This record gives sequence, C-alpha cells and structure tokens, in this order.
Amino acid sequence: MKQTLVNSLAGVGLLTPTLLFANLVGEGPRLAPEDRITQGQIVEGELTLDEIRQAGMLIFSTPFNRYDGYGDGPHDESQPDNHSPDAGNRPTLQGNGTFLRVNGLDSQNCLECHSIVSNRTVPPTMGIGGGGGFSTSAMLRPVNIDVIDESFDGTAEYDGRLINPLFLFGTGGIELVAREMTFELQALKQNALDNPGTVVSLDTKSVNFGTIVADEDGNLDTSNVEGVDEDLVVRPFGRKGDVASAREFAMNALSFHMGMQATEKFGGEDADEDNDGVTNEISIGDLSAISIFVTTLDRPFQIESTKNNDGRKLFRQVGCADCHRPVMTTERRRLPYKLTGSPEAPFEDTFYEVDLSKPPTIFKSIFGAGIEVEMFSDLKRHDMGIALSETAFFQDEVQNREFITARLWGVADTAPYMHDGRALTLVEAILLHDNPGSDAGYAAENFQNLSDEDKNKILYFLMSLRMPKDPVSDLNNR
Repeated sequence: MKQTLVNSLAGVGLLTPTLLFANLVGEGPRLAPEDRITQGQIVEGELTLDEIRQAGMLIFSTPFNRYDGYGDGPHDESQPDNHSPDAGNRPTLQGNGTFLRVNGLDSQNCLECHSIVSNRTVPPTMGIGGGGGFSTSAMLRPVNIDVIDESFDGTAEYDGRLINPLFLFGTGGIELVAREMTFELQALKQNALDNPGTVVSLDTKSVNFGTIVADEDGNLDTSNVEGVDEDLVVRPFGRKGDVASAREFAMNALSFHMGMQATEKFGGEDADEDNDGVTNEISIGDLSAISIFVTTLDRPFQIESTKNNDGRKLFRQVGCADCHRPVMTTERRRLPYKLTGSPEAPFEDTFYEVDLSKPPTIFKSIFGAGIEVEMFSDLKRHDMGIALSETAFFQDEVQNREFITARLWGVADTAPYMHDGRALTLVEAILLHDNPGSDAGYAAENFQNLSDEDKNKILYFLMSLRMPKDPVSDLNNR
C-alpha cells in the first residue's frame, strides 16, 4: 500500500525527501487502515456502539500526515487559488508546502482546536472534545488583514471571519432538538401550501421563526421568516447556525483545516479532487464513525444548589432566558443518523440510531416522551448589533450581524466568550449585548440596572453550568 502511494505521489510531482523513504520506520499514514471501520459494518450491526465511538475518536484525534491525505497537493499556478471554504489549490504560508493558517490548513487533527474542557481551572483542564483558546481560532477566507493599522485608528481591518472554537459536548441532544424543530417547520410549510392565503405562524418548541403564506400557484412568501433559512431547516451548528448536522460539520472541518476530503462530498470513491495523490481520505464509514463519536460525547451539567435559585429567577426576569432557553425537550430519545443532504427530511433515509437517554450521554428522559436538553439556547439566529458585527466580504450586512444564540451550558468553564473570543469574563460578554441594533440589548440593560448583589446572583447561577468532569473516560481508560 505504501509503495503504491509513493508511486501515485511521484505521478503528481509531490514527492519530498520524506515521502521518498516510505519504507522507513515511521513513514506512512498515521491512521492505520486496520483501525478504520466501514459503513457496511455499521449498517449491518457488526460493531458495538463503543467500537464505533473508538474508531471515531481515532479519526478525531489522529494527527494526519501526507500519507493520510493531509493538505491540498501541489499548487497549480495555472488555476486561481481556491479561496472558498472547500480545500483545494490553496497556497501555503511563505511557501512552506504544508500550512496556510489564515484559510485553513491550520491543524493536523480536530483535537488541536477542541481540547480545553475547563479554562476555569489553573492550569486548564484538558480533554477530548473541549473548546479552544484564542490561538486556535479559525481565520475563515480573509483576503486582507490590516495588521499594521494603516489608518492609525486602533482597528486592524479584517475581511474574513474569526471563529473561536466551541466545545462539542452534548452535540447529540442539540442535533435531535434541531431535527425535530425542522420536522415541525416542514409540516407548517406544507400546511401553508395546502391552505393558500392563510398566514402560518412558524412556531416550534415555543420558538417563533416568523410567518409564511402561500398563493394559489404554490409560491411561498418567506419574506417574514426570521432566524432561520428560507428552507426552514434549523441548522444548530456553527456560530451562524449554518450547518445542519455533526456529520456535515465534521466533513467541512476536515477539508478546511486539514485538506482531508470526504468521499461523500468530494467526487466519490477513488476521487482525488485536491490532487495530493491520495484517494478515499475520509470514507463514508470514517465520517459515520466521527459523527457518531461527536454526538455521543458527554453532556454538560448543572450543579444543583438552592443558592442558585435566585440567580435562575433573575436570569429569566431580566430577559436572558428569552433567547437562552434553559431547557428544550424532544419527543424522541433516539438520534437517527443519515448521510449529508436532504436536511429538510430529518428522519428519512437513516442508517443507525443511538438512544441518548442511555450511556454515554445519559440525557434526562421524560416519561412517555423524549429527553431534556438543558443547553440554554433557542437555536435561532439573532441580530447582535453593530458593535458585534463582522466584516466578512462574503457575507451581507444581515449575515454579518446575525449569530445563533450561544448555548450556555458549560459556560462556567468556557472563557473566552462571544463568537471571536473578545470577552474574557462573563460580565464583559453580557454587557457586549447592549449595543445599537442588538436584539438582546434590553436584557443587557436590565442586567446593568440590577444591584451588585443581584448581578452576583445571576453570575453565581451561570457559574453552576459546568462541563463534563472526565469526558470520554469510558474509552480512554481501556
């Protein structure tokens, strides 16, 4: 296998002194073929959930190299540099041949950006599936970065997106809530189409996404839809709420950060769209394994204490809970898995499912129904105002100002805060909500008007929202 890889690399002119000696000890792919599983094994029930999770954890944690398919391959000077989020034909920084950093090619594995379980402890508590510090922030598609402040106004102009990485705990519960919301919104869309001229309110799980109305010809007016795309698919992942599933997020992240291309998106089996001489870098089975692993990570928890009750009440009274909904409930307990595509049909064409009320996730079950997901979010996009607006050239003004409601479970351990990590404390994060045009300005203003004693009650309550203590311990301790 290694000699075949060397031959294929030679064919595209990618051979380096390291790759020439593929038979030497330590040369070859970091993720061994025997440690990967296939989609067939998952679908046919040949593997236990823990065996699938173990395979997913290896994909999540393995520092990939060129033998695995890391990178974009040789640069084609006859083609314009690929500046999209998809990997392929990107330049490398100072011609180093490996990393770019400011538009991906910035890490070797998922763990580099998702490893801090708690920034509240000193030193920080590290673990698989955590968040990242500012130094691991993704710099998405910038063309210009004014690091020398040419206008001498204290602002380094930047036309990309700066994204501080979030922790991944509780992802399965989030995805199940979002799928059920999508399912209900699609039913409301059909109701509007079946009843032309009737204004249909888009309400799901006590969250309103505006209204729609259809005409006699089946045309749907979505001009009053808010906080969700016009296709009425709730996309709970990404700061912009633009990714529908953990599978899709993993697929995009692997290609953007590492140039590891999934066959599910990049040309199918045996395709080599980034021209690096390696095919099948991330198979359908690999993508299933990592998505099942991520969605079965431990969930954040709340420290139950009577002294936090006053803070919880004040949190509601000042208006924080209007968007940061403490609990979302589901009708189902089992999260189904499907390939990417057709997110508007969230429960069709599935191939596997996991009961989220059972280990390792153990979400609280509701008698005769689903689970409670205490994520403190409504999974809706909101205008966060001028002061928090981004300046990405590939987004319009509305998109630059809108962000999905941040999930507050685990917030005690997850500084820095906000989409780009600009707030180093919870108070800073709260006060940043109060700026012109912000949907949350009233809540931040109400917080500011509280006495210091009442402010501290809210902060004590927020500090009770903690991260898992020992994530993935059942796999790591084997």
